[in-house]
Amino acid sequence: MVHHRRKLHADARIVNAIQQHLATRRAAGLFDFSFMSLIEVDGIAARAFLDHAQTRSLAGLESGRIVYTLLLHDDARVFIDATLWKHAEDRWWLFTGRRTDIDTIQGCALRFDVRVRERSDEFAVLALQGSTSGRTLAKLAGEGVVRELRYFRFIEVCLDGVRSFVGRLGYSGELGYEIVVPAAEAPSLRSALLQLGVAECGFDAANSLRIESGYVLFDREITGRENPFELRLERLVELDDRDFVGRQAFVGLRRFEPAQRLVGLKIADRAASSLLPPARVTSECDSPIFRRRIALGFAAPSLSDGSLVRLDDGRLARTARLPFYDASRRLARAAPL
Repeated sequence: MVHHRRKLHADARIVNAIQQHLATRRAAGLFDFSFMSLIEVDGIAARAFLDHAQTRSLAGLESGRIVYTLLLHDDARVFIDATLWKHAEDRWWLFTGRRTDIDTIQGCALRFDVRVRERSDEFAVLALQGSTSGRTLAKLAGEGVVRELRYFRFIEVCLDGVRSFVGRLGYSGELGYEIVVPAAEAPSLRSALLQLGVAECGFDAANSLRIESGYVLFDREITGRENPFELRLERLVELDDRDFVGRQAFVGLRRFEPAQRLVGLKIADRAASSLLPPARVTSECDSPIFRRRIALGFAAPSLSDGSLVRLDDGRLARTARLPFYDASRRLARAAPL
């Protein structure tokens, strides 16, 4: 009886995740991303510290801009990926997926006249994602605000009486927004958004959405052992005149073919020949859009798209170009209204 109840619970969870996934693809879903680490960097040397700590060039970056970036180890392995929000030249927000990252980042800042502090408990992060998310947001912020907010920008605005920072970005591959609000005010804003007909979504749906969209995740694709070339994120490393952590090693890596590269995998329901080249799965799901098992993983860079491979557990798969969904990545940049 206990086993039966557990199976029913697992089946219901799967059905719910599929419904949430499809609701986000077809309309809009609301996710609670408050597990993220929000690190505030402020002080006269804030920009100098960030030039040293991460891989993107910040020269000429306007306030209100967001950049997707990497933090590297000295040997150019990726420590973590992050988004960096510029409030002012002397005040920035750095978002990562792990609350434990603060110690390493504070250690990197010791020689700079800067304050690096964890503010995660003060704020909640609500992710409003999906093709109708702009229309939903406009009901609280106004159409003018939504039209003017461009991709990878953020603004401060009042939503249903709650002072909020709204960034246009996301993890679903759809048009979307991340809303940063004081933690105490998050329940009321969440309720206001749900009352507008948005689907409440959980991690399982977030995970399948990001796999379809080819987005990497900390502790899955990013484990501290991979370099930017292996993750197909070398575009995020900008070699201007900054001496950032991992720069010298990264320059050295450019001379060599990576040992492995991130790939999409379409998994078959049968065993593979032991003679096929290997591939290692890092994340997988049943795709509600493609109605098959898909995965992210690593394989030899010499393999072309469509190559047959043997997964580490013996299953057969075929490599695929990423992302699986919206290959041109146009949906996230689409007009919001």
